[in-house]
Amino acid sequence: MGRGRAKAKQTKVARDLKYRTPDTDFNTLQRELHGESGDPIPEQYRDVDREDPAAS
Repeated sequence: MGRGRAKAKQTKVARDLKYRTPDTDFNTLQRELHGESGDPIPEQYRDVDREDPAAS
C-alpha cells in the first residue's frame, strides 16, 4: 500500500517528458560538446591532469 501516490507522480513526470516541447539551443549545445565555448579554464583547474583515471 502507499504506492499509488508515487506511481501517479511517476506517470505525471513521464507524460511531461513525453509531450513537452523543450526549447533547446542546438548550436550552443554543439559548441559546448565540441569544446568551442570560448570560456577560459579557471586558474584553479589548469593544472588538473586530464587523463582518464579509469585507464590506469
